Amino acid sequence: MPKSGTETRRAILAAASQIVQEEGVERLTLELTAKKAGISKGGLLYHFPNKEALIVAMVRDYLDRFSSDLAEAAASETEGAPGRWTRAYVATTFEDHQRTPHMSSGMLAAIATAPSLLTPLQKGFQDWMELLEKDGLDPMLTHIIRLATDGLWLVELFGLAPPDADTKDRLLKSLQKLSTWRSAEPASSDEP
Repeated sequence: MPKSGTETRRAILAAASQIVQEEGVERLTLELTAKKAGISKGGLLYHFPNKEALIVAMVRDYLDRFSSDLAEAAASETEGAPGRWTRAYVATTFEDHQRTPHMSSGMLAAIATAPSLLTPLQKGFQDWMELLEKDGLDPMLTHIIRLATDGLWLVELFGLAPPDADTKDRLLKSLQKLSTWRSAEPASSDEP
């Protein structure tokens, strides 16, 4: 049984994620979440007054973890190096721990429950894109790299014929190589 408020909160989020991944979003209830977390329903309600608040917390937990990992990956690059944030985004997205059930369950629960619960996730992606757009690379190249990276993430999330490990590794290397390339001139705003 969790002891501190932080431990209890983490146990609740982990239990909710487990339910979504193993039993489906329709089975995500406050009662079942409390039972799996090893606490009373009242204890859960202290942290999350309703299911929507729980789902928003799951989404925010994903955002916090990804943002922290992204900043750590960017810090390992030379400050001010062109493509630094883009390479960090690719590396962070390709990391296996970003695809664990805990990371995707909040998004799945939000989509199934009320798409408006995705607002924090949408804002997080916008913030990350702003970092990438100011990264010193051709903006169109940055978008191509980001969309390819996100596409792979979604393919793996939903099991839509994901690439094997070797192909995935080659994709990672190719995207990282692209993020070191800079065109001689910035893309013009009138390009298609």
